[in-house]
Amino acid sequence: MNDVIVVGGGASGLAAAIEAARGGCRVTVLEQKERTGKKILATGNGRCNLTNLHMDPDTCYRGGNPAFVRDVLGRVTVVETLEWFGDLGIPTKDRNGYVYPRSDQASAVAEALAMEAEHLGVRILCGMRVESISFKGENGGNLRTAGEFAVTAEDRTDGERKVGERKAGERKAGRRETFRSRAVILAAGSKAAPATGSDGSGYELAEALGHKIIPPLPALVQLICRGRIFRQLAGIRTDGRIRLLVDGEPAAADRGEVQLTEQGISGIPAFQVSRFASASLAAGRQVEASLDFLPDWNREQILEFLTARRSRLAYRKGESFLSGLFAGKLGAVLMSSAGISLTDPVSQIPDRKLEKLADQIQDFRAPVTGTRSFDSAQVCCGGVCADQVFGATMESRITPGLYLTGELLDVDGICGGYNLQWAWSTGILAGRSAAKIIREGGDSL
Repeated sequence: MNDVIVVGGGASGLAAAIEAARGGCRVTVLEQKERTGKKILATGNGRCNLTNLHMDPDTCYRGGNPAFVRDVLGRVTVVETLEWFGDLGIPTKDRNGYVYPRSDQASAVAEALAMEAEHLGVRILCGMRVESISFKGENGGNLRTAGEFAVTAEDRTDGERKVGERKAGERKAGRRETFRSRAVILAAGSKAAPATGSDGSGYELAEALGHKIIPPLPALVQLICRGRIFRQLAGIRTDGRIRLLVDGEPAAADRGEVQLTEQGISGIPAFQVSRFASASLAAGRQVEASLDFLPDWNREQILEFLTARRSRLAYRKGESFLSGLFAGKLGAVLMSSAGISLTDPVSQIPDRKLEKLADQIQDFRAPVTGTRSFDSAQVCCGGVCADQVFGATMESRITPGLYLTGELLDVDGICGGYNLQWAWSTGILAGRSAAKIIREGGDSL
């Protein structure tokens, strides 16, 4: 029988497997994709933004239980994480707080995790989709001292599968197998980027074991906005600020390179506010994006600039009034939105329309009707209610001996390595805690 079964071979699952094996446990990882670490390969545009040196749990993470996040990140810190990866042979570099592997290769991170697990004797089975998890105690005993889990998985692999440098042996697709263990670490991911293996099945497994699921929604994802005007703006990239308004009140804001698409707004600022848009729209509230295309200027400065420009460039046509300040397509849209002719001379722009143009530049409104789907999302908001998990160990308060990690939980970080740090911290904690229970036969709390 296994000591620990890890469901999911992503970032948190591999971290958990390594720590449990280091604690002397017999560990099996069940991964439904054809290889482990697929989502790691896509992080940081293939460079893997491992973590971030600017770590403030209260501003960098969102979810229903901020104290839980602080507890977890205080136990496995960024400093410890960097040391942990150093031990795996992954030196890092700092880019304004954003930490990457020295090689800028996400594949090196995925391979290092798999090789370390291999070295520690972890059994990794890919192509295994877990269908159910059940627990049977001995004489009603507490799992921390007695009993076992039964994890049933469908084998979706035909023939011999090579996993890392180990061979999983001859297997037949469609065959179901039940694995038994004293502890289970559920690291199955969220519903974001399902092509990498995060298809939401972990929520079903957790719910079947008694956990409350906060409905998952796309986060770190593009905003979809109403209006044909975005077809004209598609392809524009510009420095700007996004304010998200919910029922007319500010809900979130961010600044950076704003990207305009046929469907709406993309770029990191849009990603950072998207979870609030998802949650508000799901609640039936009205959501609007306010774009500021000159975020370093106040309205008075903008109006003063436009007035002087009208005087100096009086000979120009309206279509070239904002040339040099904004891309041509964006300038034309802002002028038209202010009711200014693109063909009349600039000298004919009345003061009231110049004031309206200043408003459009600083507060361009776009009704938000939705977000892109889970296929496009980097993470989800929602998941297993964090109130039902011990922050000190990642053990379930509902099902002792079950540990929950990573994106499965109702915690989502902003862009910049924060979600991977969450994966490392929760995975390392879960693996260590499970090993302690099995090694000592007692309570890890």
